[in-house]
Amino acid sequence: MTAEKEPVYSMDRLSEAFETSARRWELIVYPSLFAFIILAAYGFFLVYSLAKDVHYLAVSVDSNMTVLASNMQSVSDNMGHMTANIKVMSGHMAEINEKVGTLEPMLATIGSMDRSMGSMTQSTYIMRNDISRMNHNISRPMTFMNTFMPW
Repeated sequence: MTAEKEPVYSMDRLSEAFETSARRWELIVYPSLFAFIILAAYGFFLVYSLAKDVHYLAVSVDSNMTVLASNMQSVSDNMGHMTANIKVMSGHMAEINEKVGTLEPMLATIGSMDRSMGSMTQSTYIMRNDISRMNHNISRPMTFMNTFMPW
């Protein structure tokens, strides 16, 4: 009889050990499963948010690209006008260069005129000094002579 009780006893023991082990696993697996479900839901929310933000970004970039394309067309047109204006300016600069070339002989003449004006200024200054001395020399005798005159 002991032989028959021993297998039942070992089966009871195995069953208890299994239940104890299953309870330990339940304490680990169920909370882990619950955390995994929460993390999966949060991950889905993040992916959904990211997809929504990327969609908003794509729509925003698309509308801005349309505005940018029209502005680039305007810039291109303005560059064409600016190129035409620069060509006109280039022609005017060539004319100015030719006219400045004719001014060079005049510059030599103007330098000569400047020297002549300097010498005229110096001569005028000398003449002023001479007239001042002459006035000083004549006015004294004339003052003396005027005292004899009846007027």
